[in-house]
Amino acid sequence: MGALAIGGIVFVCVLGGALFGMYLEAVLPKHHLSDKSKDVIRVAMGMLATLSALVIGLLIASANTSFDTKSNEMRRVAASTIVLDRMMAEYGPETREARDLLRQAIMAKVRAIWPEGDTKELRPETISQGRGGEAILHKLLELSPQNDAQRWIKSQALQIGGEIVLTRSLVAEQTGSSIQWPFLTILVFWLTVIFVSFGLFAPRNTSVTAVLFVCALSVAASIYLIVEMDQPYGGLIKLSSAPLASVLDQLGR
Repeated sequence: MGALAIGGIVFVCVLGGALFGMYLEAVLPKHHLSDKSKDVIRVAMGMLATLSALVIGLLIASANTSFDTKSNEMRRVAASTIVLDRMMAEYGPETREARDLLRQAIMAKVRAIWPEGDTKELRPETISQGRGGEAILHKLLELSPQNDAQRWIKSQALQIGGEIVLTRSLVAEQTGSSIQWPFLTILVFWLTVIFVSFGLFAPRNTSVTAVLFVCALSVAASIYLIVEMDQPYGGLIKLSSAPLASVLDQLGR
């Protein structure tokens, strides 16, 4: 489910809770809303608000860590690709075919992951499909070094190429969400209950309704941003294509 849909569900649940609270205030017997009852409800809601804040903090930390990890892996692939291209250039003209293949593989991945005008969520097979990395490794294995320098370069290039293939597979495995969805479900339930209490004690006027609307929208927006950060291959918050785009400018030189 997309981040926008999740944000919309949260908004409906939270605002619906506030409106339901207003309805309850009108139908409940008066002794259910006595001063002592209100004190108990406020204490209970205070505890629930504290728990909600803790869970939101955990979700923010998880989403931020996930975003940073995926961003660092992209940068690592970019840096390793430049080093691999430089080493193949040092080896000699025998690696021209492998270097051309490397450039084509990076260009294909950039177009697949960051297609212009496409905000759809990236599927794991989009990253893992194709055998560009493996084909480059086969080309390197076919090389016949003529001296110690070429033998060392070949061994290092094979190691770096293997790391690139491994990181690509790791990135493909991490395209899914890292958010613990039971956490998010329970959090939305808690927030809804809290807004029910807001509506229960709120006077019925336009100002209060507007404030509850804005608060519900803000809560939904925060959940939306958390989910967006956790799914950075599509939507509003996306990983930058700058590292791999920079690689394309430097490959083949």
